[in-house]
Amino acid sequence: MAKAIKQIQRIEITEEDKREKDLREVENALLENKDAILESLQVMKHMHDRGVLSLLSSLFGQGDKVLNILIKTADTPETANMLKNLLLMAGTLGTLNVKQLEPFILKVNSGIARVAETKETDEKIGYFDLARSLKDPELNRSLSLLLNFLKGMGQDTEGLERNTQLPEQQLQQQIPREKHGMHERD
Repeated sequence: MAKAIKQIQRIEITEEDKREKDLREVENALLENKDAILESLQVMKHMHDRGVLSLLSSLFGQGDKVLNILIKTADTPETANMLKNLLLMAGTLGTLNVKQLEPFILKVNSGIARVAETKETDEKIGYFDLARSLKDPELNRSLSLLLNFLKGMGQDTEGLERNTQLPEQQLQQQIPREKHGMHERD
């Protein structure tokens, strides 16, 4: 029968073997992430060319002074008000329905392009000229659009304020109330 092992001898890994193993591990990681590393180096090169790295180095070197200036600047009523306004604007922009806004923006762009093409003249427009221009279909469409826009702006929106619903959902809720002669305050 075999003898029982009473003493276990551990294999000692030398510093050189450990270093070689670590180098192989780093080399494998480099090969696995080659594309990401090359892109990162390219980004760093662009940052260096534009002076961003030296700026960041200076900022980190003077970190306490920069942080102190930032805190003093942020600790003003104007900055607090600006941040509140930015958050309010971001919330408002989130409620805009871009699909509904797009045709209006295209029409505004078309109007701006036409104004840019128009040459300034000293020609005066009289009442009869204005009345005659109402027969122009393009002008008629734009006046109709403007009147509908103004009508929508004049609509009672008190019940819609501070609301997280999308505008079209708000409008759908308001239309049935208007048909039945009910308003928000009733």
